[in-house]
Amino acid sequence: MTFSSMPSPTPKNTSAATPSPTSRRRTWLITGASRGIGACIVEAALAQGDAVIATARDVAAIRQRFGERDALLPLALDVTDEPRARHVATAALERFGRIDVLVNNAGYGLLGAVEEATADEVRRLYDTNVFGLLNVTRAVLPAMRAQRAGHVINISSLGGVQSAAGFGLYCSTKFAVEGISEALHAELAPLGIHTTVVEPGYFRTEFLDGASLAVSPQVLSDYAASAGAVREAARRINMNQPGDPQRLAQAMMQLAASPAPPLRLPLGTDTLQAIADKHAFVARETAQWRALAASTDYPEPAGQRAA
Repeated sequence: MTFSSMPSPTPKNTSAATPSPTSRRRTWLITGASRGIGACIVEAALAQGDAVIATARDVAAIRQRFGERDALLPLALDVTDEPRARHVATAALERFGRIDVLVNNAGYGLLGAVEEATADEVRRLYDTNVFGLLNVTRAVLPAMRAQRAGHVINISSLGGVQSAAGFGLYCSTKFAVEGISEALHAELAPLGIHTTVVEPGYFRTEFLDGASLAVSPQVLSDYAASAGAVREAARRINMNQPGDPQRLAQAMMQLAASPAPPLRLPLGTDTLQAIADKHAFVARETAQWRALAASTDYPEPAGQRAA
């Protein structure tokens, strides 16, 4: 199998013409925008003439990659800091007047068996992947509600579809993102606001590097054949993933442009296969245990049964 190469950082571009504010189609707020798929989404949105509020803890990395542009507002944001998230939303509205698309992309992975992770490791993971997503969403939704339009895009994962040994705690944060997104879809649709949870598979980004993946230092030998094997596999897979992040970014442009976007958007053939496998497993197991599952209802009164 031949894989495409990782896109090189975009050089500074100060000479290219920037579309006027009136010609921009939409305004994006993207978290975790300094690298990986977040940076690719920023690049694609700017290329099509949109405005972007690009946030990351390391805002200098955003400036270095994209340079100075009228359509770009780089802002420092640690998503675990809720007051800062509100400040970013205010600054975005002051600069561009509206926020059309929120991409909750900031997050990181945790590799290790469930028992191997400490309570502090798990809290830090949830603070970013779940509570951080909620901080930013709460900061942006008042503006979207006021304009009765917008699109909240939450980045989940193949791990939000099906959990796995070695990534169980990370997957649990993405399961939370899936549940939050389902509820947001029901709550926001009557207000004219779309919600989509995007489920990327393995894409060739820095996700499996140290900057985006924490590894539990405790290693228990009893998990060598399960979580331990996944630790080794992660080293082999790194920078050999099948997904092309630039194609993912283009898919995100199509998603944002859709008048009727889906609640869920799986990206990558590996995620599609995981969905098929999960549905098949659930169907088999449900059929096997259906009688016991159905036996727990109150018995119907005799008259109702006869009717």
